[in-house]
Amino acid sequence: MIRVLVADDHPVVLEGLHRLLSKHRDLQLVGEATDGDALIGLATSTLADVVLLDISMPGPGFAETIRRLRRERPRLAILVLSGQPESQYAVRVLKAGASGFLGKESLSDELANAIRVTAAGRRYIPPGVAETLLDSVSGLGACPPHESLSDREFEVLKGTALGKPVKQIAQELGLSPKTVSTYRRRVLDKLKVESQAEAIRYAVS
Repeated sequence: MIRVLVADDHPVVLEGLHRLLSKHRDLQLVGEATDGDALIGLATSTLADVVLLDISMPGPGFAETIRRLRRERPRLAILVLSGQPESQYAVRVLKAGASGFLGKESLSDELANAIRVTAAGRRYIPPGVAETLLDSVSGLGACPPHESLSDREFEVLKGTALGKPVKQIAQELGLSPKTVSTYRRRVLDKLKVESQAEAIRYAVS
């Protein structure tokens, strides 16, 4: 039996994950969290094998959450789920220490397979991501602008693309609004765009 923790703050997604896990006798839901800090606590107190982590969940940010999970539970498999473009997120989450990455549109038998693969200690990389990851590791191909962003800058860009105001992004990341505004300016410079609207268009493309 593979024991699964679910970390997502969207009720509709949680319901879908519950239904999917219930269809497979070898998968068991053992807990759920709606923010990164709650997930860390739950992961340390629950005998889980795999955590399904929403990339946009409130809390310290996906990269920091992954790093903290790795420190607390080194053998816990971390499968990141995202509704955002694979090309912008997959390489970053894998470099942060995730066991795999999957788009939320794949909430089907593919997700069940990804859970089994990561629970067995292997990486799960969708076919469309494999070439991008290989180029990133080998240094081949042009480096896209978003790859130059720090984890914090990337989190701020993600929050901005989701339409979150500065105060909300600051609260979720544990930063001051002034610091978030500074990160937003740095994002514009690194993406070589002149406005937040252009940055948002970049993030969702």
